[in-house]
Amino acid sequence: MAKIKPSKGAPFARIMGVGGYRPTRVVPNEVILEKIDSSDEWIRSRSGISTRHWASDEETVTAMSVEAAGKAIADAGLTPEQIGGVIVSTVSHFKQTPAVATEIADKIGAVKPAAFDISAGCAGFGYGLTLAKGMIVEGSAEYVLVIGVERLSDLTDLEDRATAFLFGDGAGAVVVGPADEPGIARTVWGSEGDKSETIKQTVPWTAYDSAGKFPAITQEGQAVFRWAVFEMAKVAQQALDAAGISADDLDVFIPHQANMRIIDSMVKTLKLPEHVTVARDVETTGNTSAASIPLAMERLLATGQAKSGDTALVIGFGAGLVYAATVVTLP
Repeated sequence: MAKIKPSKGAPFARIMGVGGYRPTRVVPNEVILEKIDSSDEWIRSRSGISTRHWASDEETVTAMSVEAAGKAIADAGLTPEQIGGVIVSTVSHFKQTPAVATEIADKIGAVKPAAFDISAGCAGFGYGLTLAKGMIVEGSAEYVLVIGVERLSDLTDLEDRATAFLFGDGAGAVVVGPADEPGIARTVWGSEGDKSETIKQTVPWTAYDSAGKFPAITQEGQAVFRWAVFEMAKVAQQALDAAGISADDLDVFIPHQANMRIIDSMVKTLKLPEHVTVARDVETTGNTSAASIPLAMERLLATGQAKSGDTALVIGFGAGLVYAATVVTLP
């Protein structure tokens, strides 16, 4: 009986470069208030959001991803030809097949990489990062591009007072490559399908014609808030434990940019020291689902609030309900 030859991948993996793209149109709360009975003060107090970016017709899921990917590849000091895998997390690419990852891979100039999409909502970046790490350690790719991208303005009901102000558009990307020491710790991830109704699309695509209204994203705000603050703080702690570090060892905390109140409550629950830099990109970017963590990471590094080599806890959570948390070394 023949024995399978063992894989010869890298001993570890790390994030090598990061890039982001935000649409040119900036939408203040005043625009949102044109269709809902609310106020700028209420929106800021409930979510911390003052502005968000909405994509134009030309700023497609593919176009935004290509821009973010190009920046990440350059930041990693690589060329597109070296990319052996492209993983795209999105819920707002409306063509079921082929995967948008294949189109993006072709447009950036990658040569026959593995390319596929995943649907894991706001935890999608963490899922993609974990899969990329596995590909590198297993040896099926040397460098993998992970993209989180959304055009949530297409799935926003502007007359829904509970969600109209939440969502934004954008793309964030990282390149994951080989490392001689751990740069991405073990991921703590999972799902709680019994809570799937708390964040959902209003109707399936098959019911669109009879429903008479384009599908949108809805959520049960209070239920999501309680789950995110209490349950996700536990997951974040488990990720710290899995990495063998404590909150005192952290330099940066990059949670999914869902809501400022959720972020602040998680910081308090985790008892993060004052020296830890906390990403609060949601204020001017809104909730961009799978794109939120890489976009926040890119901004922290670009503004000098975080630096290369910092130890960061990242955690994404959302529709499913799904979650993924890990500790990484920033590129």
